[in-house]
Amino acid sequence: MFKQLILLFALGMPLIACADTAPFSGGITADALLSEHNKFSEQYKAFTPTAQDIALMQKLAGKELIVLFGTWCHDSQREVPKLIKLLEESKVKLASIEYVAVGYNKQDDAGIAQANDLQYTATFIVKKNGKELVRVIEKPTATLAQDLTQGL
Repeated sequence: MFKQLILLFALGMPLIACADTAPFSGGITADALLSEHNKFSEQYKAFTPTAQDIALMQKLAGKELIVLFGTWCHDSQREVPKLIKLLEESKVKLASIEYVAVGYNKQDDAGIAQANDLQYTATFIVKKNGKELVRVIEKPTATLAQDLTQGL
């Protein structure tokens, strides 16, 4: 019996260790993301948007923006800081913005990722009155500002 308990304990240790290293998931502010996650902060500091991209961001005025990403995801670490800087420098007035981090399973406790059919991170969704207008997945085909405002 004692050997079985030791074996059970030994097999369970990796699971306990993984529980402590699970990535953050849930809602977060841009400021918290940049201050708590170094890779996002580094990319934010390194990115310099063009004047054209800053101007394009005005097309998002009055729209809702949902940003679904993983703190563990290299595409998210590259693209989300760009979005934050574009929004700050353009000073565009959005109706709302929601940053939602997901776990490795691409889910969050509030179900926002599932409600928005998240398949890949990062995913940027532009909506107006709850209706999806634009979706940018993982990385833009042109620039992030161009892809976010395509057809608006």
